[in-house]
Amino acid sequence: MLTTSTTRVLEPHELDSALAVLDRDPVANAFVAARVQVAGLDPWRLGGEMWGWYSGGRLESLCYAGANLVPICATPEAVRGFAERARRAGRRCSSIVGPAETTAELWSLLEPSWGPAREVRAHQPLMVTTAMPADIPPDPLVRRVRKDEMDVIMPACVAMFTEEVGVSPLAGDGGLLYQARVAELVAAGRSFARVEDGRVVFKAEIGAATPHACQIQGVWVAPEYRGRGLSETGMAAVLRYALREVAPVVSLYVNDFNTAARAAYRRVGFREVGAFMSVLF
Repeated sequence: MLTTSTTRVLEPHELDSALAVLDRDPVANAFVAARVQVAGLDPWRLGGEMWGWYSGGRLESLCYAGANLVPICATPEAVRGFAERARRAGRRCSSIVGPAETTAELWSLLEPSWGPAREVRAHQPLMVTTAMPADIPPDPLVRRVRKDEMDVIMPACVAMFTEEVGVSPLAGDGGLLYQARVAELVAAGRSFARVEDGRVVFKAEIGAATPHACQIQGVWVAPEYRGRGLSETGMAAVLRYALREVAPVVSLYVNDFNTAARAAYRRVGFREVGAFMSVLF
């Protein structure tokens, strides 16, 4: 195991070097890149530390250590360095997430001290598109959620999160952090929904956005409306906003066992280009 001297926390003046690493794979790194572009490398603003792995004095790999532990363009040597640093610090994150092969390496090194995980999702296809579907019309009723509609969107967000992750986002702090994140996306104009009789029947958000790529997240259809094609026409509507106003490449990642969602995304034009892995605690 390499010593902690092979890694260190990046300083704010190293922002350009960090962005250069993130730009190597703008789709896979969109989540972290979006945060860094807004907050820089100051841990307080970023919501966590950015660890760097250096080879020959040059920054080669990154690892975001906040609510999530996210390896970025990490070589096998960098993974070992990040694992050693994480092991010594102790687990502070609620998940490890990143490209499947790298994340699997990292988890294999951390599992003896951090395990067991609540759940490991070893293969989550990463899907992208750069164009609107030719034969799926956007749902005209899907629109931006207004700032005065937090009471409308929150129940759907809580239901989606609980269904997806397996625990309620209201646990712990009563949902304050989660509500703040939802409000942030609403205020930014990146939360979309179809609302009928005061109730959300479809929703999705553009969760991460950079000039190069953005990532759709939180796709959810009310249970009694499933099977009617709302996920496809709804996604087409969100995709139209994303391509027109946010970035030229739109991505998402999905659980491999969610065959219905994967099929729906393919019909809207998404194609699989890689895979993520998530370790949930």
